[in-house]
Amino acid sequence: MQFPPLRQPARDTASRPHGAGGDAALPAWDLSDLYDGAADPKLEADLRQADADARVFQDAHAGKLEKLSGDALAEAIAAYERIEEVLGRVMSFAQLVFSGDAQDAANGRFYQTMQERVTTISSHLLFFTLELNKLEDQVLEAKLGKSKALAHYRPFLRDLRVFRPHQLSDEAERLLHEKEVTGRSAWNRLFDETIAGMEVTVAGETLNVSGALNKLSDRNRGVREAAAKGVSAAFGEKARLFTLITNTLAKDKEIVDGWRQYPRPGSSRNRANMVEDEVVDALVSAVVSSFPALSHRYYAMKAKWLGLPKLQHWDRNAPLPDEDDSNIPWDAARDRVLAAYASFDPELGRIGQRFFDKPWIDAALRPGKASGAFAHPTVPSAHPYLLLNYHGKSRDVMTLAHELGHGVHQVLAADRGYLMSGTPLTLAETASVFGEMLTFRAVLDAEKDPKRRRALLAGKVEDMLNTVVRQIAFYRFETLLHDARRKGELSREEIGALWMQVQVESLGPAFEFTPDYEIYWSYIPHFIHSPFYVYAYAFGDCLVNALYGVFQEGGVKDFQAKYLDLLKAGGTLRHKELLAPFGLNAADPAFWHKGLNVISGFIDELERADG
Repeated sequence: MQFPPLRQPARDTASRPHGAGGDAALPAWDLSDLYDGAADPKLEADLRQADADARVFQDAHAGKLEKLSGDALAEAIAAYERIEEVLGRVMSFAQLVFSGDAQDAANGRFYQTMQERVTTISSHLLFFTLELNKLEDQVLEAKLGKSKALAHYRPFLRDLRVFRPHQLSDEAERLLHEKEVTGRSAWNRLFDETIAGMEVTVAGETLNVSGALNKLSDRNRGVREAAAKGVSAAFGEKARLFTLITNTLAKDKEIVDGWRQYPRPGSSRNRANMVEDEVVDALVSAVVSSFPALSHRYYAMKAKWLGLPKLQHWDRNAPLPDEDDSNIPWDAARDRVLAAYASFDPELGRIGQRFFDKPWIDAALRPGKASGAFAHPTVPSAHPYLLLNYHGKSRDVMTLAHELGHGVHQVLAADRGYLMSGTPLTLAETASVFGEMLTFRAVLDAEKDPKRRRALLAGKVEDMLNTVVRQIAFYRFETLLHDARRKGELSREEIGALWMQVQVESLGPAFEFTPDYEIYWSYIPHFIHSPFYVYAYAFGDCLVNALYGVFQEGGVKDFQAKYLDLLKAGGTLRHKELLAPFGLNAADPAFWHKGLNVISGFIDELERADG
């Protein structure tokens, strides 16, 4: 079905650590704009009506699409979109409730029940996209040429037909669709509930996973080491379960990919991202070849700044000696981010303000809540919601800037409708990373103290390395793992060896990895929820670096207006069309190096200041 996936998390704790501390006045979201609760009569009424509408729709259109006029087919798509949006609203609500407290068994049961009911209802709609893809190109083009109403949906039809070569028989598609709730979705739920219920002991203190991971950025090296060992021990105790989940999902993907005849494990994700395998290969190749110039060079400097002959994995996110670790109140974080957005364009600032004026953000710290951060678009008839775990550090401010970028993007694209407002993952990171860059530049330009400026610049470099180098290392780990899984089930030790291989390769000789780090692959949710998702972060970061470079150079007239048009396009345009007004082309290998050179330039500046 077509409901928007939970971007969980849009920025995970592996990519962005949190600091200690907090704020008692942190906001929590109010989901009543979707439903008043699991027992809301409107929820049950929506499900019943959607079920009835889906059955009527199937009776009216199954096997008849080829004979419909262009206008009639447009009416059918509009009806399909209305039903799907209702189902999307239900699942958005269920996902958000579950994310708010995954430890509550009632929330887990509610989430599973909603998945099952929505899957059953949507089985009556499954025929529609399958039958659309069976229309011959010339037949569909003839209908599009005669109907302006149908031409409106051309982007939806274009993206749908990307999957045409990989479509199975109607019976096989229905089987896969209906078994999803007892297959991949069930394993995802097991992973989420296991993580949410875990306790980590750090120097005698019992913490949840998010709290323990936050300690990895503590100023005290002893605390960081204790947290690292606590995380290793906790996940080591459950290594057998996480190994089983990972093996099962990798084999499940291999089976489905084989039936659909995808050439390699990442191809299905690339099709969903509307990006060619070759473009992803160019990105990965560019980043891997830049490891020595980027991460290896930076972490060698960091080891020297920390006075260490070698870094351990718990030193990767250690604060720098000159880094300001004071607590930043929530209101100050809000003002900092909104000011940066508004200074670039007043409309961005106005839309961003709505998230704070309304209860659309959950930043509070509480047990059972999903770790990390994400932005969920929900449905165009409602509004996005943001989840963060705000600990009051400068990196948390950047997380807020990131997720607000997602939210603003989703608001601007909502006019495209349910079927065309969502963007591929590669473009979904554009507004979020751009928002981070706007906020960082504003903070950096305001800082005049050389030592604190260096600390800010180093912090930004670390974030960019986490977003680009670390995520491409994750992508390489997934590639190695899925390739190896095709030869047989992998042991915990074999998976750990692959993990260590890519970590050594990407982080470089400044690190000396202890054996307990071999289990750290097991807490990364993207490997479970969204295989091969992670390169989208690097894609978005390099894209934004190149885009922001064009903005700074001032060579594009009406840059702000063009940028807002990019966001408003939602999923109607591909990356080539979106970047053309800025003179950029992601298919050109030089494009990626242009983005990577921004990171390299920041490291150059740090080296000069260090010299």
